[in-house]
Amino acid sequence: MPHFDLPLEELRRYRPELPEPEDFDAFWEKTLSAARAYDIDVRFERVDVPLALIDVFDVTFAGFGGHPVKGWLLLPAGTDEPLPAVVEYIGYGGGRGLPHERLVWAAAGFAYFIMDTRGQGSGGSVGDTPDPGASGPAYPGFVTRGIEDPHGYFYRRVFTDAVRAVEAVRAHPLVDAARVAAVGDSQGGGVALAVAGLVPDLAAICSNVPFLCDFPRATTLSSRPPYQEVALYLRARRGQEERVFRTLSYFDGVHFAARGRAPALFSAALEDETCPPSTVFAAFNSYAGRERSMEVYRFNDHEGGGVFQQDVQLRWLPGHLRN
Repeated sequence: MPHFDLPLEELRRYRPELPEPEDFDAFWEKTLSAARAYDIDVRFERVDVPLALIDVFDVTFAGFGGHPVKGWLLLPAGTDEPLPAVVEYIGYGGGRGLPHERLVWAAAGFAYFIMDTRGQGSGGSVGDTPDPGASGPAYPGFVTRGIEDPHGYFYRRVFTDAVRAVEAVRAHPLVDAARVAAVGDSQGGGVALAVAGLVPDLAAICSNVPFLCDFPRATTLSSRPPYQEVALYLRARRGQEERVFRTLSYFDGVHFAARGRAPALFSAALEDETCPPSTVFAAFNSYAGRERSMEVYRFNDHEGGGVFQQDVQLRWLPGHLRN
């Protein structure tokens, strides 16, 4: 597959001037304040699984609107003192899956929490969290649900859940609340970026080939879902372009990146037609933290670095979660 986006030297300079809503910060402050009006009501229930070296907890906490959100917490067996934690967000359509699918971070010695994504969980890994807030017409998928109003948009609920997930894991006595990192691939990478912009005291983030960045460019450059869903929605609903892109501006990873301060590790793939590399670099080049780095995979599509990038993370993250 040929490179289809900007040359790498231009990607390293690419920084679009995206319109940002004047009430962006107020919108998110009000959203999170409303969510925090509900008690976090986090419950950790030990699960009997055939894993000799990992302790597993089924987690439920109150997310957006007080809705119950599921997750797994995995700890190295026999943990008796607080550990740094890795909170992971899932790619588009996936759910939290089964505990034995998620062993790497706990095996590396971290407390590991994976958040179920509301309404998803049929795209390769099972999910257990409904989305009571779903409403309005949408193109099949998730990215256009409620897209004509930021207050009813799907990712308002997901991003709020993601912030509450950090608060939930910090409530566990075997988690060091001062050493929590957010990680994710694709949709999960975009959610991790949002969390970086909304949670000021994260220890670090890892955002791999992130979705939900530079919507104006992504929706005209990518011919694949999920960005294609926006274009197909607008193909049917003529005249709604300005309204739709205003909604998306409240959820663009570029704006969250401009507020992120934690050390950040990004990755991009130059043949990625799902999340085009220019949209990833748009967020990376806007990231406000002093420490940021980018791994580039020149001949990969949306799989990005895959297990090779995970190896980079396993070597990079411990240095940012030390005491």
